[in-house]
Amino acid sequence: MNVISKRPRALVLLAMLAVAAPASLSAQQQEIPEGEIMTTVYGSPPADLSGMTEGPEIEGFVSARSGEKVQVTNADGTSTVVHISDGTEIRASKGLFGINRSKLAADSLLNGLPVAVKTVQWGNGLIASRIDLKDKDLKTAAMIRTGTAQGFAEQTAATEALRGRMADIDKYNLKNTTNVYFDTGKAVLSDRAKNDLCGTATEADAMDNALMLVVGYTDSTGSEEFNQELSEKRASRVVNYLQQACGWKPYRMLTPTGMAESDPLADNETAYGKAQNRRVAVNILVSKSVDGL
Repeated sequence: MNVISKRPRALVLLAMLAVAAPASLSAQQQEIPEGEIMTTVYGSPPADLSGMTEGPEIEGFVSARSGEKVQVTNADGTSTVVHISDGTEIRASKGLFGINRSKLAADSLLNGLPVAVKTVQWGNGLIASRIDLKDKDLKTAAMIRTGTAQGFAEQTAATEALRGRMADIDKYNLKNTTNVYFDTGKAVLSDRAKNDLCGTATEADAMDNALMLVVGYTDSTGSEEFNQELSEKRASRVVNYLQQACGWKPYRMLTPTGMAESDPLADNETAYGKAQNRRVAVNILVSKSVDGL
């Protein structure tokens, strides 16, 4: 595990921005960027989905909402936009083996919520015919959205007091920074990176009130626009893996950030330097106001 902190003040500033108010701990409702929508379909999606050609099944998490469209991002970072219609069935499983299912409204599809989606073809797009989710995931997503449920290691008076002070936190203790590295133009996690990420999650989980701040970077190869998108994709990939494979709770994750080629660790004029700069930094932070609480 690499522990590198070249500019901790900049990292603390990013963390401050991410928790400027208590609501910042909740998942932010993002609009689906126009560039993410690869198809154009006119009119409202039909309510009667019977007889329509089956589309692919999609598993991932809700990463954005915009009107009747939902963007689902899977574990490898690929995003798919599906339409929600009056015929879409949304159900949450409760209990053992998924029995006792409850039907939900479309507004339950909160950002960060893991889902399994069955689709049908509609023109050049997709309509969700059925969306399945787990009741416990829905509760977690709702907690993140509202900030009213348990938010840290345990539901104690100290935890609630911590939540109440989140708006006033302006300084953090940086406990550790783990860098994971990527190939040129790629956002694919290596086996070593996966091991390091779960090791970092284990380390952070042992700290009371620890939060994670994930920041993505690139080398100088490519345009500014491409590198910004790539750095965000790398950060998103790391967040996904930390949550889905390493068990890190979403409510302990600060808003991830893509910084493109800024803040390089090494000289971009050399191959070695570029390799050091193609990274995502996973920072373990604890507010100075609660460190040791």
